[in-house]
Amino acid sequence: MPRIKIDLPSDFAFTSVIPVRITDLNYGNHVGNDTILSLIHESRVQYLHSLGYGELNFAGAGLIMADVGIEYKAELHYGDVVRASVAAGDFSKISFDLYYKLEKEENGKTILVAAAKTGMVCFDYEKKKVTALPAEAREKLETK
Repeated sequence: MPRIKIDLPSDFAFTSVIPVRITDLNYGNHVGNDTILSLIHESRVQYLHSLGYGELNFAGAGLIMADVGIEYKAELHYGDVVRASVAAGDFSKISFDLYYKLEKEENGKTILVAAAKTGMVCFDYEKKKVTALPAEAREKLETK
């Protein structure tokens, strides 16, 4: 099976800083794959919030994460601080992708910890079906 390869964009619209907590560590004494996904989720929620949205309040629609791909590049340990950058792209009538770059500083160098992409689908939770990507939200995603 071929390995997942995430082609990250050159520019990221949003960056947040998330410290690694002791509860984020697994039995290997490092951050596990489940926590990387949680960090991605946290950065997505912060990004949407910076635009004035939430996953259930996305300019009149809701959002569902339809898929995710993660490339693991380096370990995270307790005390590390993650710089999580987010950018949007690949827009369709009902969906878009979010790209994530998780980095840490170590010995004066920036180290890529993970590259990820989530496919986000607009969803009407009341009708239980996909819905159009709101024009207002798309415009904000494209400019920020």
